[in-house]
Amino acid sequence: MSIRPIKRLIKSKPTLEGAGVHLRRAFGFGNTTDFDPFLLLDDFRNERPEDYLAGFPWHPHRGIETITYVLAGNVEHGDSLGHSGTIGAGDVQWMTAGSGIIHQEMPKGDASGRMHGFQLWGNLPSSLKMTSPRYQEVKGADVPVITDDDGTRVLVVCGNFWGAKGPVDGVAADPVYLDVSVPAGKRKTLPVETTRHAFAYVFEGAGKFCNASGPLAVPTEPIAWADTTPPTEADNRSLVLFDRGDEVTVEADQEGIRFLLVSGKPLEEPVAWYGPIVMNTQDELREAFDELHRGTFLKHKSAK
Repeated sequence: MSIRPIKRLIKSKPTLEGAGVHLRRAFGFGNTTDFDPFLLLDDFRNERPEDYLAGFPWHPHRGIETITYVLAGNVEHGDSLGHSGTIGAGDVQWMTAGSGIIHQEMPKGDASGRMHGFQLWGNLPSSLKMTSPRYQEVKGADVPVITDDDGTRVLVVCGNFWGAKGPVDGVAADPVYLDVSVPAGKRKTLPVETTRHAFAYVFEGAGKFCNASGPLAVPTEPIAWADTTPPTEADNRSLVLFDRGDEVTVEADQEGIRFLLVSGKPLEEPVAWYGPIVMNTQDELREAFDELHRGTFLKHKSAK
């Protein structure tokens, strides 16, 4: 087994999106080659309703999939295909925009005014850019939860992990999307297939991620990290980007640590991206925006 080296530690940056929603962006709208097939990760966490209630009014998407995972509060949504509803704490919405959809997402918060969730964008390969739009909505109760002997807890949103299969399927990037909690002072090693790009995004607590060749301690003894490859310390709102290997090892600090662990198979295709539309060439991108202006953007009347 080989521990994944750490390429970069990134602090998510304050960003204003939609009609004035204050959020944190971990990556996106830059060179996302290292994250392929993922394009963007936003952490929308707020306790001030005035900073999120304006929401994300009607806007288009084409060529991507958007994955919304809610931890607190509610998000009301609707789209040009006639779908509408609300996703709440623990729920997941996986939208394949494909050939094009126009939708809105309006965060409402909980009774205390808290709103927290994540939106991850996954790219679609050229062969599926113009596929029919599709929704998968999953209630939190249907997301498998695995608890290990040491108290480590993993929610499997998508993919296969420790014998459990997440409820979201048929996604182009074949991702594994996990919500991992490791108790205070514990060390945990988690498998990640070597051929995938992978990252961890910490959103509670803090911990140390082993950096490649650091020796691991016997589980009953304190962990000894190699002087030449010190661990990478990551706290709240930090993203750890991993290089190739087949496992990730983390040691939780005294408050414990909770993070998303996401991996996917890289598409290795050119990316032409402007705002909410992601294609392979500039010509395709121009055509998409021309269609928006002409009123011919939507290709399907109903989603499957």
